[in-house]
Amino acid sequence: MKFCKKSDAIIGALFFISGLFATQALSATAVEEVVVTAEFRGLSLLETGSSISVIDDKTIERRGATHIEQILNLAPNVNFSSGSSRGKYVQIRGIGDRSQFVAPMNPSVGLLIDGIDFSGVGGAATTLDLQQIEILRGPQGTLYGANALAGLINIRSNDPTDIFEGSVETTIAEYETRTTSAVLSGPISESMGYRLAVQGHRTDGYIDNDYLNRHDTSNLDELTARGKLDWRASDDWQVNLTAFYLDADNGYDDFSLDNTRHTLSDQPGVDRQESTALAIENSWRGFQGFDVIGLVSYAENNLEYSFDEDWTYSDICAGQPCDGWAYSSFDRYLRDRENGTVDIRLVSKDDGRLFRDSTDWVLGFYYRFQDESLLREYTYASGDFKSDFETRNRAIYGQLGSWLTDNLKLTSGLRLEFRNAEYEDSDLVNHDNSERLWGGRLGLEYHVTPQTMLYGLVSRGYKAGGVNSDPALEPSARDFDTEYLWNFETGIKGDWLERRLQLQLALFFQKRREMQVKQSLVIPISGSSCPCSFTDYYDNAARGENYGAELEVVWQADERVQLHGSLGLLRATFKDFESYTHVDVDRDSINPVPKDLSGHEQAHAPSYQFAVGVDVDLTDRLTAGLEVEGKESFYLSPRHHAKSNRYELVNARLDYSLPQWTFSLWGRNLADRDVVVRGFGSFGNDPRKFYVTEPYYQFGEPRIVGATAKYRF
Repeated sequence: MKFCKKSDAIIGALFFISGLFATQALSATAVEEVVVTAEFRGLSLLETGSSISVIDDKTIERRGATHIEQILNLAPNVNFSSGSSRGKYVQIRGIGDRSQFVAPMNPSVGLLIDGIDFSGVGGAATTLDLQQIEILRGPQGTLYGANALAGLINIRSNDPTDIFEGSVETTIAEYETRTTSAVLSGPISESMGYRLAVQGHRTDGYIDNDYLNRHDTSNLDELTARGKLDWRASDDWQVNLTAFYLDADNGYDDFSLDNTRHTLSDQPGVDRQESTALAIENSWRGFQGFDVIGLVSYAENNLEYSFDEDWTYSDICAGQPCDGWAYSSFDRYLRDRENGTVDIRLVSKDDGRLFRDSTDWVLGFYYRFQDESLLREYTYASGDFKSDFETRNRAIYGQLGSWLTDNLKLTSGLRLEFRNAEYEDSDLVNHDNSERLWGGRLGLEYHVTPQTMLYGLVSRGYKAGGVNSDPALEPSARDFDTEYLWNFETGIKGDWLERRLQLQLALFFQKRREMQVKQSLVIPISGSSCPCSFTDYYDNAARGENYGAELEVVWQADERVQLHGSLGLLRATFKDFESYTHVDVDRDSINPVPKDLSGHEQAHAPSYQFAVGVDVDLTDRLTAGLEVEGKESFYLSPRHHAKSNRYELVNARLDYSLPQWTFSLWGRNLADRDVVVRGFGSFGNDPRKFYVTEPYYQFGEPRIVGATAKYRF
């Protein structure tokens, strides 16, 4: 593979850190076992024949994270895009969406929160009272279907406890950051337990608006609440109820004409989300040969996203040579989305195994609906734009786990999905699409020893086709085809040194067919060469290839020292792809100019990323942690050549624990590196420079230092 030369240094750093405490290993304790809950059966992480990362509650606390954007870099080959108040668009192995504007979106990465489907609504992924975050890489064609071409993020919160307990936590940090959370959990009766959690998070953000003389135009103001009720109705019947609520009233004013954290917008935008969701899981274990598990979920999301398109004020050029060049524009999107799922599966018990008790099995039935309405208010539009998008998915799936010998297991799964989508809008665009889709997996697991497993996997995923909503596009560009992905993967997992060392290594090669690529046509406003607006649309590249490696290591060097590290290597390119990225400015209609992108790297696919860290118990009460994470630069879009910056970030934490109290000092990005989380190129937006073409960037979190106090009872 052709990766950055720094890859060797990164691999060396992982093993160097691992060797620092080698002489102390004799007294080490075992690394805790991790159970993956996203699979059909709860399995140990080291017994799953695929590439999976699990981020536990201790890691989340160590980061002081309030949203998954602050911890995704710990998982190899997982990236994210912002363009909003949060980094809520995720890419796995270079595959995933980067933004959403007018067009309806079929997500490439699924997102489940306590079984509730939040795919495409990543703002809901706050870290309130979480047990763990599971990231499944590769297509989940059997497990999840159409919205998990690249992978799946499964977020699990903590369950009710058998005894009464709770906690109160408060954090203060720079930029007027305040976070307060509380948890109560315990039994109501011998058969029923509850858990309540709530968190409020506020910060002024990291932007200064010099025109308005404000420091909070990119603020965060988020309230998250969750309630869980577990009821053992009988010896065979278990009912779990989860209710979720999010109210995010965030600002959005992140792009500067000068590529700094100082903006000049006279109409700062917002990024608001109100989500209400409910899930009910029933487990019936009264049959001899199998259990029946049924999950019903419903979520309603009200979203508002807006921004000052000119990033400045109308008289910025008054008295200057550019007088008369400035324009003023505001763009606002109001999107209401509701979706629901019904998933009923039969899961075999020991008494129900097939083929002489050698084969476990799962059989499931799935239904999902989603209704989405959009209202767009745009300065340069002749009127408000409205659209409605409805999808209905029905699926049947099954999986077999067959032990061919005492050490060799064959896993085979298949999912057949029927999807119907209907779209209509105020520009008289109508589109109906019905598809029959299938995905699945075939995997072999060879247990060399009880501590070491080798596996090979072939899996197939799919992402449904759709419609481009802009009526100005040519008829041939109005719709796009379904994408298919073949994933070939092999790896090794194990724990050694008396379970003090855990390692996962995966090698993968992915073939993409009719790959969906989000593009933007740069359209001159009022016939001039600039300023410009954008027409977003999806196109199909004939082929694409994504291949690389993923390594994760945890080593309990001794009873006081634990080291951890991850490394992702990735090569992602287009094959046979002719892109349309701009128009002839002398024409009144949209007439795209083609550009051959064959061999070009895919967007948001860094060639390497890594994270290494160490946690040391300095005394029985005092613990210190140090982490370094980094990424190679990557293209921000296939439309232009603008790239992010390469970076390495340093994070640290110091905890002092008492029987009921924990006091923490922590810092993220201690070297204060600028991190690009979204960017644009190939257009100009600065009237002072007469709209010369240049790149523009949105920066992520700068250095931030804070303190946290937590009381448990």
